[in-house]
Amino acid sequence: MKIAILGKPFDEPTLPFLQALLDDLVARNAEIIIVEAFRTYLDNRLVLPEGIGTFRRGDSLRDVNFVFSIGGDGTLLDTVTYVGALQIPILGINTGRLGFLATITVERIAQAIDALFKGHFVLEERSLIRVETDPEVFDGINFGLNEFSILKRDTSSMIVVHTYIDGEYLNSYWADGLIVATPTGSTGYSLSCGGPVMLPQTNNFIIAPVCPHNLNVRPLIVSDRSVISFEIEGRSNNFLLSLDSRSVAVDAGIQIAVRRENFAVRLVKLNHVNFLTTLRNKLNWGLDKRNPAGILL
Repeated sequence: MKIAILGKPFDEPTLPFLQALLDDLVARNAEIIIVEAFRTYLDNRLVLPEGIGTFRRGDSLRDVNFVFSIGGDGTLLDTVTYVGALQIPILGINTGRLGFLATITVERIAQAIDALFKGHFVLEERSLIRVETDPEVFDGINFGLNEFSILKRDTSSMIVVHTYIDGEYLNSYWADGLIVATPTGSTGYSLSCGGPVMLPQTNNFIIAPVCPHNLNVRPLIVSDRSVISFEIEGRSNNFLLSLDSRSVAVDAGIQIAVRRENFAVRLVKLNHVNFLTTLRNKLNWGLDKRNPAGILL
């Protein structure tokens, strides 16, 4: 089995768990490759096995069986951009804070590895959003797991985002910005703007304005089979486009459209973990002392 590992800096107490992870993989004769920047970070912190390989963005991962994302949800979002259309299963190991996508705690790493090698897991497919712009602004990595956002610059007044669905005019949003979120992204930025939570298998997008000027404008759910296009105007001549954790400034007049990506992300889920459990445990969904079923265990 070949394992690729991506990660971000972590706290000192996490060290023994990650050392145990590497030792366990070596004991199982797994081939390990680590993204170059993370390998450099680990060099003086862990005892790395001999012959361990490295890779960079753009290198092919075609022969990799699993990708381990070590960090928080942001690390997992970045990991998705390395995997792309290969759809290699991703195991999210949480060394961050919330861990809504990266659901494996460091205490459960050994259990997770054992489950991988025994086949005791399921793959949960998550849809992606694809952004098409003219000119191209995301260097060819124009897909994301959570959301695409159009935002005003920090010092500018509100913007107007004219929005169309399959070429038909929807609305002009006077706001600080506009979000188009996937079901996975429904528990992120969109949720903080009043958007609904959607189950991962839902085939929809959420269109949610950011701080709208009109109180009668609310988040809207549309089919992810639609093509959503935009025209932007405002007092400023440039705006921000954000795709998950990647942001870029663009000039007014840019052509923008979003649609569902042709491929999906595959997340490794152990048998005791599912979206509803994570929703209750991470977002305290339904937590009420009057309701014993809502008390976290």
